[in-house]
Amino acid sequence: MKLYGDFTKEDWLEAFKITEDKVPQSFILHGEWEHEWNLSTWKEILSEEQWIPIWNTIIGKYNQHQIGFANVFGGPIAAAIAHRFAVLGTETFVQTGYFGGLSHEVQYGDIFIVTSAVMEDGVSQWYVNDRKTVAADPQLVEEAIKYCEEKGYRYVTGSIFTTGAIMVETSEMVKGWAEQGHIGVDMETATTFAIAERFNRKAVGLLNLSDHIIKGDTFYSVGDSRDEQMDETDEKIREIALYLSTLKR
Repeated sequence: MKLYGDFTKEDWLEAFKITEDKVPQSFILHGEWEHEWNLSTWKEILSEEQWIPIWNTIIGKYNQHQIGFANVFGGPIAAAIAHRFAVLGTETFVQTGYFGGLSHEVQYGDIFIVTSAVMEDGVSQWYVNDRKTVAADPQLVEEAIKYCEEKGYRYVTGSIFTTGAIMVETSEMVKGWAEQGHIGVDMETATTFAIAERFNRKAVGLLNLSDHIIKGDTFYSVGDSRDEQMDETDEKIREIALYLSTLKR
């Protein structure tokens, strides 16, 4: 008898009832609670030969490249997607979504290119258990930086603290994470990085500042102007994610 951790590529192909040509070369995982709008947007982007393996995921073609998109929220959901497709053979994972700001230097509208993540999400430790941080793929980081510089997009680089319990965050906890030098905090990046490392895949994070918590901002103090700025940054991040997803190896 096999359980999920024993499944091979062939087992997952059989579980999904697909052939190998349906496996995406790259996968974009977007960390956000609201999923309907994101899925609608990506159904338009990945407009060719679509298939939907599960409720939060769409796979299709973009410029002749097979790409997957999934709306995830927290490490467990990110892992449910990344694990299966890493085993299936997907080579590149791009984590997008949002982060709470821990640095006074980062600003709304900056694209956070994540170089490493602290594994406090409760999931990543099951994949990489010999240390407390996991790194992004250096080549993908370099390509993301190069793209931003060529386009004139504002960006920051650095580490993120990935937590599994956003609602227990306190001012004291946030102050401690900031003093450790982290740019931000999120709920998915360490999970995606750890799974990519476990299965010898590549991963990078491209995140949008949603709530500058070191300055006292929350989700509930967002104004219309900030919403517009976040939407513009989301569009740039989608653009970069697609670029990284279609790079030749």
